[in-house]
Amino acid sequence: MLSPKLDLTIVIPVKNEERNLSGCLQAIGKELAQKIVIIDSGSTDETLSIAKANNIEVIDFKWDGKFPKKRNWYLMNYTPATKWVLFLDADEYITPSFKDELSRVLTSQSNMAGYWLNYTIFFMGKNLRGGYPLKKLALFKVGAGLYERIDEEHWSQLDMEIHEHPILSGPVGEIKAKIDHQDFRGISHYLKKHNEYANWEASRYLKSADQQDLRKSWTFKQKLKYRLMRSVFIGPVYFLGSFVLMGGFLDGKRGLSFAMLKMAYFNEIYCKIREAQEAKK
Repeated sequence: MLSPKLDLTIVIPVKNEERNLSGCLQAIGKELAQKIVIIDSGSTDETLSIAKANNIEVIDFKWDGKFPKKRNWYLMNYTPATKWVLFLDADEYITPSFKDELSRVLTSQSNMAGYWLNYTIFFMGKNLRGGYPLKKLALFKVGAGLYERIDEEHWSQLDMEIHEHPILSGPVGEIKAKIDHQDFRGISHYLKKHNEYANWEASRYLKSADQQDLRKSWTFKQKLKYRLMRSVFIGPVYFLGSFVLMGGFLDGKRGLSFAMLKMAYFNEIYCKIREAQEAKK
């Protein structure tokens, strides 16, 4: 006898995700959630055909460069009818152990407003045993809150909340079982994506310098990161953290390569900040 579907809406924001989407939907399965929704930003590949073949509802999203971005826009305009909402990227694959823990959590009498989720990172074809950990607050009760509001003024081309966290009214727990994070679009896409992330992070740092209210909602991890952005040593700090302190050395050459990419990414952010500051002088 099949268990009833969870009182859950899974929302998958996409753009040109033909390499990842089929596997993501297959990992979710047909019996986990009451509803699955795809929010599309003008895909030009086979993403929409994959969604149609799986009978998944697709909502079109066109960003105007201002608040809200994709996730907040969905929550504000298409409020889920379920008790819970899970935001899942197309390159994230739900594992059997995560399904089991998710089912236990969502069917219990918990007073939690949301849950931090943990992810196994795949890099160059294999999962990393060490390195920089990935954790996101991506599961929460409908109506418990929204993602951080940031008025971007066209900082970047990123139409979806990336490093913003939901601001929730209520306690937050954690699901220990991991989701697999594996992007099949390759290293070139990774580098292009992180260049956009670096633009966004540098712009946010510069805007937040004189906005105390904005910084009050940051997590400890966010506060530490933005403090380190002042220093030219931010890249080496993240390299040592990823490769040494967090066990990246256990993955050999892949772990070293991953840590070096992290170092380059944070060094790029620092350089973009300095460049903007020098331009104002």
